Amino acid sequence: MSSLISAVSWVRRGVAVRHPTKYVLDDQELERVSALARIELEDAKKELELAHKAAQSMGKGAEGEEGDDDADEDEDGWVDEDDDAMDEDVPMDQDKPEGEAGGSTQAKPSGDDLEQYNLDDYDNDDAMPGMGPFSNIKGLTYYRNNDEDPYITLKEDEEAQEREELEILPTDNLLVVAKTEDEVSQLEVYIYDESEENLYVHHDLMLPSFPLCLEWLDFPPVSSPAARGSAPAQFGNFIAVGTLDPEIEIWSLDTVEAMYPDMVLGRPDKTAAHVPTPLGTGKKKRKKTKARPASTAHHVDAVLGLSWNRTHRNLLASASADRTVKLWDLSRDPTINGEGGEGEGALRSFDVHKDKVQAVQWNQSDPTVLLTGSYDRTVRTFDSRAPDAGVGAVVGADVEALRWDPWEPHGFYVSLENGLVLNFDARTLPSDLSAPSPARFTVSAHDGAVSALDVNPHVRGILATGGTDKVVKVWNVAEDPDLGKRQVSLVTSRDLGVGKVFSTVWSPDDPLTLAAAGSKARLQVWDVGANAGARKVLGPKVAEAGRVLKEKQGGGVISVATDDEDSSGDEDGGEGDE
Repeated sequence: MSSLISAVSWVRRGVAVRHPTKYVLDDQELERVSALARIELEDAKKELELAHKAAQSMGKGAEGEEGDDDADEDEDGWVDEDDDAMDEDVPMDQDKPEGEAGGSTQAKPSGDDLEQYNLDDYDNDDAMPGMGPFSNIKGLTYYRNNDEDPYITLKEDEEAQEREELEILPTDNLLVVAKTEDEVSQLEVYIYDESEENLYVHHDLMLPSFPLCLEWLDFPPVSSPAARGSAPAQFGNFIAVGTLDPEIEIWSLDTVEAMYPDMVLGRPDKTAAHVPTPLGTGKKKRKKTKARPASTAHHVDAVLGLSWNRTHRNLLASASADRTVKLWDLSRDPTINGEGGEGEGALRSFDVHKDKVQAVQWNQSDPTVLLTGSYDRTVRTFDSRAPDAGVGAVVGADVEALRWDPWEPHGFYVSLENGLVLNFDARTLPSDLSAPSPARFTVSAHDGAVSALDVNPHVRGILATGGTDKVVKVWNVAEDPDLGKRQVSLVTSRDLGVGKVFSTVWSPDDPLTLAAAGSKARLQVWDVGANAGARKVLGPKVAEAGRVLKEKQGGGVISVATDDEDSSGDEDGGEGDE
């Protein structure tokens, strides 16, 4: 599997704790992990005891009989090399005795013969000759470490040094990327210092499966250590991860070296995603695996999309390849006992599509409304309290990504596999998908799939797209008062050197800064305002929004990589299809 970054998520400034804590696997944490993983702790302890007893019995046998045999063999094979060396030691100014010429033995030198080396005065300090500027080196004392040296008053504190290295300043952004390299999947947490234009990896978290989507949230899950105790935390810093496995993992970004997530949504004991089940029972078995039985309590296939509700902070929506959209309550115990009891598993399950559901997003203005897009070439928007009363549209191609317009409660964008970006008004969509559902405007954005899409949350009418043509583009959407229509123009485009673009996300703090990543497993932060043409077109909009564009010294692209690849591409402008 080639290296790639499949998803990127920002964390706004001031959210992360200044000094992250280290993961501690104590008895309480072990019990929590066992409950989440559906592991029978007692059975594991019994197996461990049996293995320990077996190891002890094997060790005793080796010490009793085999150990003695080895000792005897070692004694028989012992050779005193010093004696041989002494036998062969002959002063260079003496000739061998005639009887020993060509012989195999020779006489040992007598004690008088060693007097010429003056060995009696060898350790006499007074007889040691001067050594110039290093003549006082004889008084040097060696200490094993600086803590034992009384002359070093500034002692090294490894814990304080590590604490300083892991410090996150209030002016730092976090960037979480879902990265797979050499078949190893992990979350890499980057620090982005906008004032210094610095980007580096802070820590990483290992994942059990290939990650597909990310979603940041500040609600502490009920099974998180932050939510336990006498004073549970009301806010936190967490990332939800959807993978090829049917489970959703939620990790704390304020804990380094974590071994297990704070919450797992799903049933790993039921889906058994790590154990493939082949079709057939004979010797010739098919390569495909059986489809897992559908369930309303959990997903049974890969999780392709996630969306956190910023108003009802305990709610998380997920889209899956099992054709369902599920609603999760993070304040409920995720452990399912198998009977499907009330208050366990997914809160709701929606079957509104006929194929894999690629994307899902909550409407920030109307926090009970969901927007979904599927490989059945449709988009649907519905109230989670009454999903049957939803509306939708046929888009003509597989949906890649979708976003609500934060500046218009009923408007949303959809990017497609055929390179188009569509804009719809949900109020004009029919409930019957067979009825016409024209888009308000269409943009021919990329030569290939538009795999990344995001709407600027700071300035109205700015759109960012990324495609499999390896280009990131920024669009300006403006109202034409004369025609009464919207005009869409390309502000700037750039090949950031990330390969096929899989994720493009605007910064939550800076008005014209975005992050992009893709098939080359590289993360790039692009300050669009560094481009003169972009400043000319978007400057008035930014000023109208009350934001200030900062002048940057470099070309506006910040990356961790230090290779000589030219990540800059053509920068041009053009008109989009209306």
